[in-house]
Amino acid sequence: MLLRRYGTSLQSVVTDFDSNALSEIGFRRDRNFSVPAETFAKEYEKVREESLASESDGPVQTEAEALLLERLKEKIERLLDGLGAGEVLVVESEQGVDYPKARDKKEGIIVDGENRIYFRWRVDPPLRVGIYRHRGP
Repeated sequence: MLLRRYGTSLQSVVTDFDSNALSEIGFRRDRNFSVPAETFAKEYEKVREESLASESDGPVQTEAEALLLERLKEKIERLLDGLGAGEVLVVESEQGVDYPKARDKKEGIIVDGENRIYFRWRVDPPLRVGIYRHRGP
């Protein structure tokens, strides 16, 4: 399960990555699970933290950015698939502090004697997630 903090609670979310949106890296509440942050802190312990970065490049801007977001989503899914019993994944990057953004760098290249633009995308800063385990019965 993937969780994110909203105010005084942690709520279950799904990835909502969209290369056409202003905030490409987003999460949408699915309303399946919610727990007060205080209760979560008492019942769960942090096992480890991961920083998820992603890169892509290509001659078409939207395709390269979409690939970047797909690669980041795959990393999240791999972590979710690897969770043990009683473990959850929590988005720890905070809006306005260290929230990840898709950033690009454009390069001029020559292809078949013509000037073209080549796009290199990266997630900066990396998305921080924590793996938490339920403390007991």
